[in-house]
Amino acid sequence: MRNTLETRLGLFVALAVLAAAIILEMVGGIELFRPGYHVHALFTSAQELKEGDRVKMAGVEIGRVERIRLDETNNKVRVTMKVRKDAGVKTDSVAAIKFTGLLGQNFVAVDFGKPSSDYIKDDQLISSVEQPDLSAMMQKLQNVAVGVENLTKSFTGVKIDKLVGPLIDIVEANKAPITATISNLQSISYELSTQIAQGKGTVGKLVKDETLYNSALATVTNLQSTSVEIKQAIADARKIVDQVNSGQGTVGKLVKDETLYREATASMTNLKEILQKVNQGQGTVGKLVNDQEFYKNAKMSLQKLDKATEGLEDQGPLSVMGILVNNLF
Repeated sequence: MRNTLETRLGLFVALAVLAAAIILEMVGGIELFRPGYHVHALFTSAQELKEGDRVKMAGVEIGRVERIRLDETNNKVRVTMKVRKDAGVKTDSVAAIKFTGLLGQNFVAVDFGKPSSDYIKDDQLISSVEQPDLSAMMQKLQNVAVGVENLTKSFTGVKIDKLVGPLIDIVEANKAPITATISNLQSISYELSTQIAQGKGTVGKLVKDETLYNSALATVTNLQSTSVEIKQAIADARKIVDQVNSGQGTVGKLVKDETLYREATASMTNLKEILQKVNQGQGTVGKLVNDQEFYKNAKMSLQKLDKATEGLEDQGPLSVMGILVNNLF
């Protein structure tokens, strides 16, 4: 009797321990005793996520959801996850709340991140992405179903003959014109195809005329030749520009030679000074340009010379010679 009682008690304790282990596994209690570190993620909605739900990476469980609370600072839900040390969560990993079935078994999926990224440290925050809410999707499907149901109700009691009957009557009433129209279209299409095949009409000539083909080919050839010449001209112009930029040739030297630039600048400065002196009446040229007395004397001399030439026209050659000798000696 004693052995039987001890046996029963041992079986009871073993079953209790097994049940406790199963319950802890279901609620994620075993993860509390495993070494790991905490990771946080912010979501707009928890989407029926519960504490103890799984955290997976590429479908492999790496931890459990430890805590879910409201983060009033960011107006979001902060999900705290405890993941194993060998999970390999990186700083650019992204968390998302997903579901495994229609019953709503949610879990947190974490991606790998970039291979070159660093591993995240304890109690750090990772980025998150929002997934469509299952309840919202079911609500939309329900709305669609209700719309389809209302549409089918609108046709309840209406026979198909009432819907397509008028269309059938129109076709029956215009059967002969419709048949004639189709026949005319067939004949027109046949004539067009025949004319095109024989090279008649505009389209037929475009298809069959060898002269038009040769002209088009010659035009394309000329365009190709012209394009080659234009390319060559552009290349020559580019070569000239390169020579000018490098200071080669007359234009290049004019553009790039600093000595010529300085000499041209000095010449322009000197010319400017000369013009200023002329305008101010300095020097011989300035006096010639600006002296009014010189202008009057020159004008009087020209008038006297004009009168003298008029007087000489009336004298003979000997008289002219006598006048010149008297004036000279």
